[in-house]
Amino acid sequence: MESEQLYHRGYCRNSYNSIASASSDEELLDGAGVIMDFHTTEDDNLLDGDAASPGSNYAMTNGGGAASSSTHLLDFLEEPIPGVGTYDDFHTIDWVREKCKDRERHRKINSKKKESAWEFTKSLYDAWSGWLVVTLTGLASGALAGLIDIAADWMNDLKEGVCLSAMWFNHEQCCWTSNETTFAERDKCPQWKSWAELILGQAEGPGSYIMNYFMYIYWALSFAFLAVCLVKVFAPYACGSGIPEIKTILSGFIIRGYLGKWTLMIKTITLVLAVASGLSLGKEGPLVHVACCCGNIFSYLFPKYSKNEAKKREVLSAASAAGVSVAFGAPIGGVLFSLEEVSYYFPLKTLWRSFFAALVAAFVLRSINPFGNSRLVLFYVEYHTPWYLFELIPFILLGVFGGLWGAFFIRANIAWCRRRKLTRFGKYPVLEVILVAAITAVVAFPNPYTRQNTSELIKELFTDCGPLESSQLCQYRSQMNGSRAFTDDPNRPAEPGVYSAMWQLCLALIFKIIMTIFTFGLKVPSGLFIPSMAIGAIAGRIVGIAMEQLAYYHHDWFLFKEWCEVGADCITPGLYAMVGAAACLGGVTRMTVSLVVIVFELTGGLEYIVPLMAAVMTSKWVGDAFGREGIYEAHIRLNGYPFLDAKEEFTHTTLARDVMRPRSSDPPLAVLTQDDLTVEELQAVINETSYNGFPVIVSKESQRLVGFALRRDITIAIENARRKQEGIMLNSRVYFTQHAPTLPADSPRPLKLRSILDMSPFTVTDHTPMEIVVDIFRKLGLRQCLVTHNGIVLGIITKKNILEHLEELKQHTEPLINDVRSVN
Repeated sequence: MESEQLYHRGYCRNSYNSIASASSDEELLDGAGVIMDFHTTEDDNLLDGDAASPGSNYAMTNGGGAASSSTHLLDFLEEPIPGVGTYDDFHTIDWVREKCKDRERHRKINSKKKESAWEFTKSLYDAWSGWLVVTLTGLASGALAGLIDIAADWMNDLKEGVCLSAMWFNHEQCCWTSNETTFAERDKCPQWKSWAELILGQAEGPGSYIMNYFMYIYWALSFAFLAVCLVKVFAPYACGSGIPEIKTILSGFIIRGYLGKWTLMIKTITLVLAVASGLSLGKEGPLVHVACCCGNIFSYLFPKYSKNEAKKREVLSAASAAGVSVAFGAPIGGVLFSLEEVSYYFPLKTLWRSFFAALVAAFVLRSINPFGNSRLVLFYVEYHTPWYLFELIPFILLGVFGGLWGAFFIRANIAWCRRRKLTRFGKYPVLEVILVAAITAVVAFPNPYTRQNTSELIKELFTDCGPLESSQLCQYRSQMNGSRAFTDDPNRPAEPGVYSAMWQLCLALIFKIIMTIFTFGLKVPSGLFIPSMAIGAIAGRIVGIAMEQLAYYHHDWFLFKEWCEVGADCITPGLYAMVGAAACLGGVTRMTVSLVVIVFELTGGLEYIVPLMAAVMTSKWVGDAFGREGIYEAHIRLNGYPFLDAKEEFTHTTLARDVMRPRSSDPPLAVLTQDDLTVEELQAVINETSYNGFPVIVSKESQRLVGFALRRDITIAIENARRKQEGIMLNSRVYFTQHAPTLPADSPRPLKLRSILDMSPFTVTDHTPMEIVVDIFRKLGLRQCLVTHNGIVLGIITKKNILEHLEELKQHTEPLINDVRSVN
């Protein structure tokens, strides 16, 4: 019989005193195949303690014969047993049990608060603990984000030179107090020295260029090497963006150490190093992981959250909102991101606390002012010209580009990550990071748009040309004398510098596309938001300049003549860059509402919501045409995490009997009878099988369901009975009923295990449509339910069975679609 019955250390709903059974560690995390592989392991290191607790008071009975439990969860809380109610690594929590525990805890506190002033104070502390923990999370997230921003900017400029007057100043800060800078060369000042000036004593010439080139590569490789070594040695969980794992954890899965202190510390340090190395990655995604680490650590200060995994996930939802808030300076967008993208369970009070956490985090970051511009982000811009209706056409085309880029990137990146897992190359993460960093540095340095920090690049692409801009992208000439100038005349032909910049942007676009595919998934902290936005911003700026010049040279066309007003700017290329950035990020992540709000908060312009919405929805539709999975869902499936996506629709007509275990070719279902087993027989069943739980039936003849008992609970109960009770022998009768069965006078003392029996397991009938079963698993957070027919237990469906069933249906559906396409 396969272990799917309670799928091997898997995701099953247990009785209240159960400890969630584990799933395999390495196989679960490193499963690179399409079908998720969970191998069977037994539960070890059983905890000591009296295994006595009541059953659940919740049942889904569609014709099943499960009886309701008359026991009360308060007994469980009054007699705590070490280890009961907690979960081991790589387990899925029991949402129903955790919510019941919290309700009973709340009732107990309310019943005692009138007894004394101390109890009333404790009740107030419990009521306010939620606000306290999100306040601390917001404060820590904002402080760490400011520290990361400042350190990353300084180390990024360190690749080019150093400030002699103050080593801790970056390039811009170094020249703030200088009186020798000019408008055209505002970034040059005597206090800032390039490496060629320090080493060779000359700022120009081939030798200077080669020396700066060499030092740029040296610092990039040094930062990348140090980052990957720290991750590999101290905190392997600090790599990646963390958002796929955060989504999985918020769905109820437990990954011990992923949100721990070491992960937080190493991720903070290595995130600065990875960004400064010049790799095609961003810090915005990992900031969500950093914020969730803060939320997890602070939750242990409050028993309300430290002892309840479901309540802890409410804090993590608020923390993810704070992470996006400080990443983009978008508090409202952070709340919507948590709701739309990462959270599995999001009650109304979590919405309020997420909003408050995002507010606190944004306030702290604003107080730190890491960029020195009184803004929360580096690329904050404001546009003062409206958009015109005819511009919806290029905006929608940018949305099409974003959707195509997202679909291409997801497939290419997943294919590369799968190849990394299946080949020897994946066994050398340090070598891979060094190789990618070397290629990136060598190719990036000659092009000024790839050499500079990606956030600086986005800022330059977003910025509208004005009298204070000296970028090549703003080299227009005046009609009066042909010299470079900025006028209020919308008819501004571009100088050769603009066309040169466009060629460099085209090369930068190709470079970013290729390197982002190979960078995302390296064993260093790597976010995807900024690289995706940079690709879209480059494409958008190119389209914007093309539209601008088209309007100049063909101003008599109907569209331009009708919409462009005389004496005002008609086309804003920076707006196209912003729309393109949103489209590409939406194509990769498939975010919609939260993405529009985030980008809107970046720019501060209400009037540009319609172009953003048009581009983002177009990118989502185009991307969904090639596959509905976003990049995070694709990585969740690649890693084999037990995640049931609530966005995925189940449209097939299978029934519960088609998915339940055992199947017709499997051995019969392993069950326990309620009153005719001995201790020796019960131990034999446990030793001969690897299942983590067993349905308890009336008798072999009846097969009617009585309840469900966990393997670990049975083992703990037997060990404790032998230690604490006299007369328990191998031939002692084991019974799960209220009263002991009639036994001969010379029989040894029987063992009563009714207290560990879950008398109200979730049950469905064998004719229940799988569409309903999947919906039950998603909305109630189940890990298993029993399948019955007229009260007789037939089999069991676990979360693993559903995931495998969905994969099988998907594999059968895709060949059919391909066959239809080939016929057409």
